[in-house]
Amino acid sequence: MIRSVVFDIGETLTSDTRYWADWARWLGVPQHTMSALVGAVVAGGRDNADAIRIVKPGCDVGAEWRARQAAGQGEQLEEDDLYPDVRSALQRFRAAGVWVGVAGNQNAVVAGLLQGLSLPADAIATSAEWGVAKPAIEFFDRVAAWAPGRRDQIVYVGDHPANDIVPARAARLRTAHLRRGPIGLMAEATGADWTVDSLTELAELLVGQN
Repeated sequence: MIRSVVFDIGETLTSDTRYWADWARWLGVPQHTMSALVGAVVAGGRDNADAIRIVKPGCDVGAEWRARQAAGQGEQLEEDDLYPDVRSALQRFRAAGVWVGVAGNQNAVVAGLLQGLSLPADAIATSAEWGVAKPAIEFFDRVAAWAPGRRDQIVYVGDHPANDIVPARAARLRTAHLRRGPIGLMAEATGADWTVDSLTELAELLVGQN
């Protein structure tokens, strides 16, 4: 029996489209150029922040981000940043008596923005609040202590095999690989308990088991 489902944030609940469009505007390049660079570095197994370094060689991405914030161009998260299946899928889990959590690698600002969207979730947490980030197994130990149920009754849902599926399995959680976003579509998660193309599909599979 599944008692809890915990969702990653970026490219699981929210699209990164706005994030990279904002970077493109800040760096002064067309949005399609930024998107192509992100795709190229992801396909090469590199950190997606390398796309920023290609546009602006030698830049300190953290310092560049702080400059954006100081200029009033920091984090934004609005309703249309959510994938269309998010609210209905999360609500279906809750209606079936499954505890719903949201936990991913994000800063505290994003936590507040997510809270402001009033998602149908029982709790929201970020790596900044917990002081540990994926793929550290300690992040998933926090998930296990936070979400109701035994570890084999908790499902972690994410798009990134290396950051989400592999360490969650190492922490003895159940896992669902979402084929969404560049990494989710390109990288296989062969050890996942479930592989799905949408959160609607995942809700159909897991609610039926309960």
